[in-house]
Amino acid sequence: MNPPRPRPKLDSDNRAFWTGGADGNLNIMKCGDCGEYTHPPRQICRHCQSENMAPDAVAGTGEVDTYTINYQPWMPGLEVPFVIARVKLDGVPDVILTTNIVNCDVEDVDFGDKVKVTFEEQNGIWFPLFEKVA
Repeated sequence: MNPPRPRPKLDSDNRAFWTGGADGNLNIMKCGDCGEYTHPPRQICRHCQSENMAPDAVAGTGEVDTYTINYQPWMPGLEVPFVIARVKLDGVPDVILTTNIVNCDVEDVDFGDKVKVTFEEQNGIWFPLFEKVA
């Protein structure tokens, strides 16, 4: 079993993001008026200020924008080293997720790597992590 991750506080804005993995979905809030995406999740569009927002299951693929390898054991039970990365999502302009790249050696991660979402469930929270694609 993986060590516990810090648990986010669920609310009406972010619930779909943190629980969508139960259905295999990476949910990002999308405006029903202008069609733009907003992340972090909120009920008001950051582009047009509309309240016509709803979660949209996106492809869950993207590319490593930047990353760092963390060697500091800042949380008990969290094995080091691990990769902290910013992932630009395919088909979701201006949305970049800060996440971990998993299931590979930390030295194998590089800028521009193609990645896909994978979920790690802990107590009803489905953490969206990413792994490299061949």
